[in-house]
Amino acid sequence: MKIAFTTKGTDWDSLMDPRFGRTEYLFVFDEESEKVEVFDNRAIEGEAHGAGPKTSQKLAELGAEVLITGNGPGGNAAAVLQQVGVKVVTGAGEMTVKEAYEAWKNGSLS
Repeated sequence: MKIAFTTKGTDWDSLMDPRFGRTEYLFVFDEESEKVEVFDNRAIEGEAHGAGPKTSQKLAELGAEVLITGNGPGGNAAAVLQQVGVKVVTGAGEMTVKEAYEAWKNGSLS
């Protein structure tokens, strides 16, 4: 399973980014291969509109099946994620990527 995290950095000790559409990075962990892929999403800051749906589309391209984030996506982005079958998990805004992954595995995120 590929799990995506919205982050402010590029490694397991990076802080989670509570934002979705304008997150700095998408950190994608493939549980099967144990490989990590990081997508630099900072260029989206310059977008006036549509950051959420564009970030949702990128998640689909990266093959993510689960998104772990802080506050969650807005309405349009949530609709795109639902269409492509990505499960959204929120509540990880004050954690590191490693802590968020462990919290998700333990079932303590919503």
